Amino acid sequence: MIIKNRLIPIRIRQNEALIRRIPAAHSQRSTIEGDLAKRKAGYRGEQSLDYYLSHLPAKEFTILHDLRLFNGSTYFQIDTLILSPYFALIIEVKNILGTLLFDETFNLLIRTRDEKEEGFPNPLIQAKRQKTQLKTWLIQNLACRYTNRISNWHKQPLYYLKTSADSTHVPFRVIHIQHLIEKIKFFKQSYPIEVITSRQIKKISRALVINHVPGFLNILDHYNISSKEIISGVQCPSCLIFPMRRIHGDWLCPQCGCKNKKAHLPAIQDYLLLISPAISNKQARAFLHTASEDTASRLLSVMPSSGTKKGRIYFLQ
Repeated sequence: MIIKNRLIPIRIRQNEALIRRIPAAHSQRSTIEGDLAKRKAGYRGEQSLDYYLSHLPAKEFTILHDLRLFNGSTYFQIDTLILSPYFALIIEVKNILGTLLFDETFNLLIRTRDEKEEGFPNPLIQAKRQKTQLKTWLIQNLACRYTNRISNWHKQPLYYLKTSADSTHVPFRVIHIQHLIEKIKFFKQSYPIEVITSRQIKKISRALVINHVPGFLNILDHYNISSKEIISGVQCPSCLIFPMRRIHGDWLCPQCGCKNKKAHLPAIQDYLLLISPAISNKQARAFLHTASEDTASRLLSVMPSSGTKKGRIYFLQ
């Protein structure tokens, strides 16, 4: 049973919004596009996991995707967490093409592709750290004895795997996605005794979901882009020019004549992804190029909000 679904990562949405809202000749465009391509590849790897997880008995396994929890001093993230009465599994997904060498002498993952080598942090260290942090979080928040049965491994969907001579445990912890179900069956055979009830799993799952904190990066600072460089206005969904004009309840494109009643919604989302995770009526009027306070209130009414009257602010969905 999936308790927390996998959503498109905010970082991908931010990069997509940046590409829409910076000039075509911007100096950072190629960097942003390259980052976006890598993150989309990683997301596709995570999505491919979902097909295999769908083969697990829903009554026996509880699945939570994209968890981000606070451990008291910092945040840690888990791609996928599987809970069962017998054990817990942390799955960290990497979608990396090429020949991969796990060099544990220097704690590196070395990828060779097209005769070029590239180093990455060792994902096994990352997975081990996630395991320790999750165990600590469960003990601190739930006094949970279930932590003795947390296992974890790291998956590389597309690769040829090599290890250094002394890395005997790497093949056990690094698997191809096609072997996922067999590996979970192996764990169930290895840990046949139930150590937690279904009711306790529901309690743990509920606590994890409640304590999940979505990450939000100041994307403009990250790429050293000023908010003044962001193109404001409503983008035409047909010809993609800026800005559309608000006329008689519709957004009208002055170039291609396209009419659309909801073209402002992506614009508001872009503001919340790029400028600030909250927007006021005044800020919406400036960004959407509309002068009417009442119109802006109607356009924002579908967004989550807090506060009243002039103090109301609206948030990212």
